[in-house]
Amino acid sequence: MSIIDRIASQQKWTLTFLALLSAFFFIGLGQFHLFDWDEINFAESAREMIESNDYLRVQINYLPFWEKPPFFFWLQVGAMKLFGVNEYAARFPNALFGAIYLFTFYFIGKRHFSAKFGFIWALVFFASLLPHIYFKSGIIDPVFNFFIFLSVYFMIRVMAKDGSSIWKLALFSGLFSGLSVLTKGPVGFLLLGLTLVVYLIYKRFKVFPSLKGILFFFLGFVGIISCWIAMEVSQNGWAILEQFIQYQAELFNSPVAGHEQPFYYHFMVVGLGCFPMSVFALPLFFQKTDATILDLRRWMLSLFWVVLILFSISTTKIIHYSSMTYVPLSFLAALSIYRALLGELIYKKYLRIVFISIGGLISLALLVFPILLMEKSWLISITKDPFAAKLIEYSPKWGMIDLAGGVIFITGFIFSLIYFKRKEYGKTIFALAIGVACSLLVLLYTAMPKVDQMTQGDAIALYQELEDEDCYVETLRKSYAHYFYVKTKPNNRTKEQNEEWMLRGEIDKPVYFVTRFDQDFLDGIGGFEVVKERGAFKLYRRMPLKKDQSSLPE
Repeated sequence: MSIIDRIASQQKWTLTFLALLSAFFFIGLGQFHLFDWDEINFAESAREMIESNDYLRVQINYLPFWEKPPFFFWLQVGAMKLFGVNEYAARFPNALFGAIYLFTFYFIGKRHFSAKFGFIWALVFFASLLPHIYFKSGIIDPVFNFFIFLSVYFMIRVMAKDGSSIWKLALFSGLFSGLSVLTKGPVGFLLLGLTLVVYLIYKRFKVFPSLKGILFFFLGFVGIISCWIAMEVSQNGWAILEQFIQYQAELFNSPVAGHEQPFYYHFMVVGLGCFPMSVFALPLFFQKTDATILDLRRWMLSLFWVVLILFSISTTKIIHYSSMTYVPLSFLAALSIYRALLGELIYKKYLRIVFISIGGLISLALLVFPILLMEKSWLISITKDPFAAKLIEYSPKWGMIDLAGGVIFITGFIFSLIYFKRKEYGKTIFALAIGVACSLLVLLYTAMPKVDQMTQGDAIALYQELEDEDCYVETLRKSYAHYFYVKTKPNNRTKEQNEEWMLRGEIDKPVYFVTRFDQDFLDGIGGFEVVKERGAFKLYRRMPLKKDQSSLPE
């Protein structure tokens, strides 16, 4: 009996093992600062809800922030009430959902296949890089994707008439679709709708939801979002709906500065970042006919391609936009491994080549990156950007300890490769799961704090020094770090939201700007002086004029 069979044979052992895996998501969440933009953006919105005692409106700098609905921020608010306003609390909801993912995959897999399949599904998802990393982040997508998956899952059961109460399944599909919209916006409903359309086209519309199913779906969908919409509209009018639609359209058609990428960007992100499940899933992409329970393979392929193509077409390409593909990809990988263990699928030679290529490339990157950063002088000599060179110059010292995470990953990869050649696929996944979990955990305590310090640590330190001072703090670049780490307070003024007023207006308290060391824009504006330099950043200050100076010319 294989190790997977032994664990999956008794549910209590399976649940205990999944609980142990889930514990990895909660360790090290507060080891480094939140990263601009998204992590700090979302945490700041949650912090401002607490500061303003306004838990309905999403805000940034205490001004309405219409880009996102409030559900994820409510989760962060709850965590901040428990753990304080800090990095751990901001990332805690995703760690919690990481555990929920594993148990959900297990129980769904057990229901429709077997306990063994459910365990494999949870294990291969845990063993993959990007899914594991995202549960240690403070971004919206893990929660958002979970609701989309459940809405698709219950829609699958509606279409297959899997159950005596189809109306309940349709209602659940609508409820979770509504929660996805309440988490990130209309794209949640769009992904479900497009997946359904693609599946119907594949089936040549020979199957179709019943009218009763459609009615109960929309009952759940409208019911879950109408409560919030009603409260929001009563306070702020119908502008919220216009803002949501307008923002999503602009995001799809206009690239966000710094996020223009080629069409194949998300293909590379998913293929490399989702190792090993991206490799094990490959055989199921090429099968022309394949009957599965509830036609789940076809549904998962439909969802996968909808997400990947949609966000490849989008002009704004951010790494986590394609993260919804992780769920269908993990299902396909689990089904592939499950069939291989049963002898129903034989892996061809190309799969081993792809496995070695991607795993070897990741292993090499985890070793080369810290080694390069040990050679500061050489890196500075080849860096053309003076700001980047300054960041490297003032970065923390990298040493042999920073190779530990890469060494652990490589060790797990080598063992997995040995088991792969022996066709012991259960042990292959176990070796990778241990290697990925332990290597990422070590990196959280060694490399990641240094990456944080090198890229933004000095700027955040300047912000934190101003936390107790009654002042205005701003930056010349798009950032949310100064709001969160200065811990700005609510106010009734509107002038200070205007950058021009802070630059040249009649201010009532000190104004601080944090800039890159090579920016001299503020040197040409009267009243500004550099009061501190830290690493690659400068802190400018402008003091309010005294009353007897107010008539002096600028």
